[in-house]
Amino acid sequence: MTRQLTDDPWDSTLSPGEFTAVAGVGFEPVGQVLGTAVFNLGNTGAWACPGAWTTTGGPSAPWTPSLAPLTKAVHAARRLAVARAVAECRALHGDGIVAVRLISAPFPAGGTEFTAIGTAVRARSRVHPRQPFASHLGGQDFARLLRAGWVPTGLAFGVSLAIRHDDWRGSGLTGRRRFAGNQEVDGHTRLLTHVRREARARLALDARRHGGGDGIVVDDVSLDIRESECPDSGTATRDLIAEAVFVGTSLARFGRSRRPATTGPLTIMRLEREH
Repeated sequence: MTRQLTDDPWDSTLSPGEFTAVAGVGFEPVGQVLGTAVFNLGNTGAWACPGAWTTTGGPSAPWTPSLAPLTKAVHAARRLAVARAVAECRALHGDGIVAVRLISAPFPAGGTEFTAIGTAVRARSRVHPRQPFASHLGGQDFARLLRAGWVPTGLAFGVSLAIRHDDWRGSGLTGRRRFAGNQEVDGHTRLLTHVRREARARLALDARRHGGGDGIVVDDVSLDIRESECPDSGTATRDLIAEAVFVGTSLARFGRSRRPATTGPLTIMRLEREH
């Protein structure tokens, strides 16, 4: 496909330092891109209390399938926002998006808005990728990785949600043990360990599905803990909801992988006068 260039001015989210770094490795900005999706979230599919974990080898997690609708929707919303930003990049004849920022916020009319915003860039080369990539890497990091022989292949997500009944029995603090002083709350530890481990596994799976690559550099690891009323309890007990989100960029090696990451030495010109 012939790339039709225009004289229209481009806009960018890059700082002057990032712009200089991107230009230094043979890329130029072609415009700011944005993708957005508004989703109505909240349906977990759960209809009963998840209960406490009873297995010693880890959570039995009989409730995990009940959270599948919400987990799938949260992942799909992010993926759709990024896909729309990539579509704008393609329309600008860009090769990829750098410095992608993912934002989620309540939408005034209801629901949650997911936004992906970044700067589309194009290589000053005759060879271009078949599909534009998306990356959270800023301009300087993008340039460093290219000089070291790595190229971004895509943005990856890992999302995990879990619910645990939060009573003193489930937390491992019953009777007098509740006042025994400093000690680990075993049930809460299991909950956080479970969602982090599952989100990390789904991050790797998402990277394989969208762009592949040899590895992932992780940008953000967020953990949100909130409470909800227990649907099965007649007393004022609550369930804990944990949500872990991993975001990263998958990377692949390319032909210049043996090129040193540092630039060559500067030329020195002597300034002494000859007599």
